[in-house]
Amino acid sequence: MLHIEHIGIAVKDFSQANGLYFQLLGVEPYKTEHVASENVNTSFFKVGTTKIELLEGTTPDSAISKFIAKRGEGIHHIAFEVEDIIAEMDRLKQEGFTLLNETPKKGADNKLVCFVHPKSANGVLIELTQEIR
Repeated sequence: MLHIEHIGIAVKDFSQANGLYFQLLGVEPYKTEHVASENVNTSFFKVGTTKIELLEGTTPDSAISKFIAKRGEGIHHIAFEVEDIIAEMDRLKQEGFTLLNETPKKGADNKLVCFVHPKSANGVLIELTQEIR
């Protein structure tokens, strides 16, 4: 793993949360995107090298909507940038981690992504990300 790529935060009200994080961080999101395959709206803020992703579920059955219903708004996941997502997935499987998807899928911000089940990582959802080349 190369570094923390971003921290994902689940929010109920995308417009309100974007305004709040603009006030907090002093910058507008550099990218807002709808990821239809995940039924989620995302926005990305960047301060220095740190990125924050806000996530709003667009349907009641989306993973983000379910997360908020169960746990409320807050930190949803920590994403790590990797050089080779397939190799990292293989390594983690060999180490005994449970992955939530067998192959990488297209995520937001031009990334391939894979998630590690929180039960494998002391309750923290981990996202692996690799820039689509």
